[in-house]
Amino acid sequence: MSIIPLIAQSAFEPEVLDILVSAFETAWQKVEQSGSKLASPAYRRAAQEIIAKRIIETAQRGERNPSELADDAVAFLERSYA
Repeated sequence: MSIIPLIAQSAFEPEVLDILVSAFETAWQKVEQSGSKLASPAYRRAAQEIIAKRIIETAQRGERNPSELADDAVAFLERSYA
């Protein structure tokens, strides 16, 4: 899964889209490296969608730091679904 389909029809400017893609990739890499069961094939798609939506929601509130976006999304996933 990619974040691209979820942001394709958004009102974000192109440079912000690049930030969101980077944040998503970083967040997912952190989930995979953590060994979380959410990175397993059974949960992967749902976990990626949760991360993508959280990144988009946080960006809509004005956050533009890709590290902050990624960290927040991973923390949200762990707090809510692990």
